[in-house]
Amino acid sequence: MAGEPPGSSATSNLEQAAIRDVLKRVADWQLVNPSSSSNRYTEDCWTWAAFYTGLMAWSRMADDPRYHNAMLQMGKRFNWQPARRIYHADDHCVSQTYLELYLQHRDPAMLQPTKARFDYILEHPNTNSLQFDIRGALDRWSWCDSLFMSPPALARLFTATGDRRYLDYMTREWWITTDYLYDREERLYFRDSTFFSRREANGRKIFWSRGNGWVLAGIARVLEHLPADHPDRPRFNTLFREIAGKVLACQQPDGLWRASLLDPQSYPMKETSGSGFFVYSFAWGVNHGLLDRTEFEPGIRRGWHALVECVQPDGKLTHVQPVGANPKEFEASSSDVFGVGAFLLAGSEVHALAVSLSKAEPQTSEKQ
Repeated sequence: MAGEPPGSSATSNLEQAAIRDVLKRVADWQLVNPSSSSNRYTEDCWTWAAFYTGLMAWSRMADDPRYHNAMLQMGKRFNWQPARRIYHADDHCVSQTYLELYLQHRDPAMLQPTKARFDYILEHPNTNSLQFDIRGALDRWSWCDSLFMSPPALARLFTATGDRRYLDYMTREWWITTDYLYDREERLYFRDSTFFSRREANGRKIFWSRGNGWVLAGIARVLEHLPADHPDRPRFNTLFREIAGKVLACQQPDGLWRASLLDPQSYPMKETSGSGFFVYSFAWGVNHGLLDRTEFEPGIRRGWHALVECVQPDGKLTHVQPVGANPKEFEASSSDVFGVGAFLLAGSEVHALAVSLSKAEPQTSEKQ
């Protein structure tokens, strides 16, 4: 990992109140400000659905019911329906929030549309090629982002119903995609098959930060609902640790990751969406005993400190790479809802880590 810069937060305390304050400011700003993606996508598509996952995480720790109520209102507005494309993973992402609400309220209306969608898919499984430039590829999990969008919804549907068919389908498709897109030498996922032979300016393979952030966060969100005795759980654990170790080594001195993991010099801009998913995944892994605290805690602290520095006083999260399929240059002021979702997920797990540390560490008069 890159060296620790002067003034790094690696040894500073994680303040629970400060974490809650910045999460509130960021959530509040996004709820009242439209996103650039609103001009291109319907509100129930993946950009907003990723935000909903973070807002749900924040709503569980907020001392204010309006965040939870905002998600209830969203679900009612869309009649608890996934987005329109039957097989497209992006259009399944919103169901993660529907199902989390169902698990709290047990209202069948929150469950049935998602269950009907996946029941249809199970009855009519798609066998298209994963080759990304072939027609129909988007009906399979043929790009790495899809592993955040659809599998965690299926895992939550299993929890909601107890029907293991959803896990069987999810795990089978996950490993098909992984066998195709995962570079076992680099321990990272290609975005899709069109990147297999492409190279960065420094000659390295192209591995997109946010793309691998989607994957690592997707594993965490699958593991939350995968039974402890599931035969594939050890394989998911191993994959999570492999990617996390590689990503930790790619963290930059300022605590963030660049848009391209293996060629950060070509993409000097700070980038908060991929970084947010990485900090979330690291903190989740430590909190759940999957990652070694001693190894990953300094990176979590640096990463969270750097993310917070990208929040403006009014709560706007900046340095979010816009919608796209590959690393690119963008304006420092850029923001978008999916980046905010990653930030809220990260903060929820960093807060949980802070709570754990406060219980484990002795209290002293010098503690700040």
